[in-house]
Amino acid sequence: MRIDLSEMVGTEVLALLTKAGHQAYVVGGPVRNALLGVDVSDLDVATDARPERVMALAKTAGLKCVPTGIDHGTVTVVIAGVGVEVTTFRRDVATDGRRAVVAFSDNIEDDARRRDFTVNALYADANGDVLDPLSGLADLRARRVRFIDDASQRIREDYLRILRFFRFFAWYGDQAEGLDPDGLAACAELADGVEALSKERIGAEMLKLLGAPDPVQAVAAMAQSRVLMRVLPGASVGVLAVLVHLEAEHNVAPDPLRRLAALGSVETGKLFRLSKKQIIGLHTMRTNLESTRLAHHLGYLHGLKRARDIIFLRAAAFEQPVGQEDLAKAGLGASSIFPLRAADLPHLTGLALGKALKAAEGEWIASEFTLPKDALIAKSR
Repeated sequence: MRIDLSEMVGTEVLALLTKAGHQAYVVGGPVRNALLGVDVSDLDVATDARPERVMALAKTAGLKCVPTGIDHGTVTVVIAGVGVEVTTFRRDVATDGRRAVVAFSDNIEDDARRRDFTVNALYADANGDVLDPLSGLADLRARRVRFIDDASQRIREDYLRILRFFRFFAWYGDQAEGLDPDGLAACAELADGVEALSKERIGAEMLKLLGAPDPVQAVAAMAQSRVLMRVLPGASVGVLAVLVHLEAEHNVAPDPLRRLAALGSVETGKLFRLSKKQIIGLHTMRTNLESTRLAHHLGYLHGLKRARDIIFLRAAAFEQPVGQEDLAKAGLGASSIFPLRAADLPHLTGLALGKALKAAEGEWIASEFTLPKDALIAKSR
């Protein structure tokens, strides 16, 4: 089997290494996605060349090379402004559930066996010919997300793999067949291991999972296996399920933050240590989910995107259809500009001016932006 490497930026590093007599392969996600016909983003390369050798070859070729994780065998070669991670074949010597002590290897199978899932243990050489040391191709064809060898052992090496199991199923798994039972059982047995992970890692994985076209079955399995309660206490899958249905019905693109708002509470941002912008967005959605503000008011206050998020969340929470009129009014609000300025009320100053402007704005919003400027000025006298 062969994949097309011509559109992948940075594959020149394969030629650089193979011409010097080394094994070199594109590995993992890029190979998996190319076989599935999915866009390829970052490029990862595995090689038997040691990190210092990779750096020396890159320097000779006039390429910038950064020792991003040299102790673990990884350097980054920059080609056409794109960073390509090049990692020496490795095998695990010791693991603690978060980090691994590794030893370099010359054997591609050693490298494959330290990975998480069979569908991620796929390699392609400089010609695009695919190597499959652990029968990952059969799992990929069946859209089966399966741990390499013993699921429990793989998880004990890195507990983030519990969350990755659900995330990979959401993106690549066969929804009709369901999750791999051995993998699910191991995740349930070792669920408390996720509590040792950093909030940032948990948050990043959850947002990736929630960005899948339909993450409901994966999240429901997380709840069933008691993983969800450990990362997001009090989360409810029901609202998420209705929301995803409504999104599909209205051809609305998935939004991980909107879906996270359907799952959690206003405290979720702290639990996942999200960015300030994400926390504000999440707080806006959650607080307005329970507010009585009308659609036009939401659009005016928060803009079209966020107002529509809130409308969809409310519909999901109350299991109601999404009203086209509400969506239109949100758009009206988002495009409306309050016509009154302080200079229009020269007879007022200070606190009185601020109160008058606020009151006028409230009446203008209540009128659905129909009150003209002259009427607003007259009301302030």
